[in-house]
Amino acid sequence: MLATDDEILRQAEAWKRGGRNVAIATVVETWGSAPRPVGSHLVIDGEGNFLGSVSGGCVEGAVVTEALDVIESAKPRILEFGVADETAWQVGLSCGGRIKVYVEPLE
Repeated sequence: MLATDDEILRQAEAWKRGGRNVAIATVVETWGSAPRPVGSHLVIDGEGNFLGSVSGGCVEGAVVTEALDVIESAKPRILEFGVADETAWQVGLSCGGRIKVYVEPLE
């Protein structure tokens, strides 16, 4: 069962209050078939712990990895995932859709 937005944001706040570095990833755009709707969240701490979902599978792992870089640099970024012929079996959306995910450090 997926965590609710309230649970995800409460966890982000708790981690931050506990002294952890935190990033929040949010689906900001989808096209075609996408596993999670716009507005879906994933919260990640500096140790790689996470709660929520922005996609699933390899995409989710890539978002966590990028979030760790965002935490370290303190600079937000936009990530895009989809299927291109040459990358269909790498990190992507095998369902044929595309998503954009905004990852930002929690200040």
